[in-house]
Amino acid sequence: MSTDPEARQEPHHRLVHDELPEEHVDPLIGILHRVIRIGVKILAVLMVLVILWGIFDVIYVLYQQLASPPYLLLEVGDIFRLFGAFMVVLIAIEIFINIRLYLGTSVLPIQLVIATALMAIARKVIVLDIETVSAEYVFAIATVVLALGVTHWLVARKY
Repeated sequence: MSTDPEARQEPHHRLVHDELPEEHVDPLIGILHRVIRIGVKILAVLMVLVILWGIFDVIYVLYQQLASPPYLLLEVGDIFRLFGAFMVVLIAIEIFINIRLYLGTSVLPIQLVIATALMAIARKVIVLDIETVSAEYVFAIATVVLALGVTHWLVARKY
């Protein structure tokens, strides 16, 4: 039995899209699709620059925290801020992967989009200062996490 998820998929279970085909019946629409694809490529380049900037920012913030008194020590708040900065970079990487998949495949990366949303809300949870937020805010975040978790599980089961 194959462990390849695509080998197990039946054709009607795949989410296929052809949102920006390079060839189109209407020449104007074909040109517009190519322009949008160029725009998405520009977004991919910009996202890589944002990722690199984020990495340098994490390094700089870590250096500043370790180089200031008390030297080579991080307080809990500093660690949580660093976790948040790390998560932002990881989310940017996930968004880049979404952009790359959007350009390079006809399969809608719905599971990756949901996973990216889960990572973004996880970042909120990690940096959440429970003493300064309302119970309603915590409940709302919990609801979003639960909804995304269930959605991710359902989509993963389908594939």
